[in-house]
Amino acid sequence: MKLKDIVAISGEPGLFRFIAQGRNAIIVEHLETGRRSSAFGSSKVSSLEDISVFTDDEDIPLGKVFDRIFEKENGGLTIDSNAAGEDLKKYFAEVIPEYSRERVYVSDIKKIVRWYNILHEKELLLKDDPEPVQEPEKNISGEMPDTPVAGETEPAPAKPARKKSSADKPARKTS
Repeated sequence: MKLKDIVAISGEPGLFRFIAQGRNAIIVEHLETGRRSSAFGSSKVSSLEDISVFTDDEDIPLGKVFDRIFEKENGGLTIDSNAAGEDLKKYFAEVIPEYSRERVYVSDIKKIVRWYNILHEKELLLKDDPEPVQEPEKNISGEMPDTPVAGETEPAPAKPARKKSSADKPARKTS
């Protein structure tokens, strides 16, 4: 998932979109209400792109967690974040069976589920597009551009730049 410019601010409910950098603060817009405000340096601001979930092997970026939830729910909303703790753990284990049960708390799962639902409602759950493989362009005759078309001549190789020598300098006047 593309989570660029989406941030969470500790002590503030919901998610925010980064708008601009100010002198002593950043300007953010609340995703649900649309209100703009400042987040000062004393606030802990975390980009969702930088958050990951602890697993038994290696940590999984939050974007990949959202991808898995999206696939499990066939693009729909997920479980309610206010569900019972055991239900949330069971659901999260279905999505990420390898998550670390000792280091991921119910409160973390609630946040992830709440954030997923907010992003889904705002239609911000966009898949990362893999880099498209570009095929070389073909010319009118269907040949590759590196091969000359009948009747065309190959361009001459560029001449290397000539270094200036002392002979190129104008003569100095001596009095």
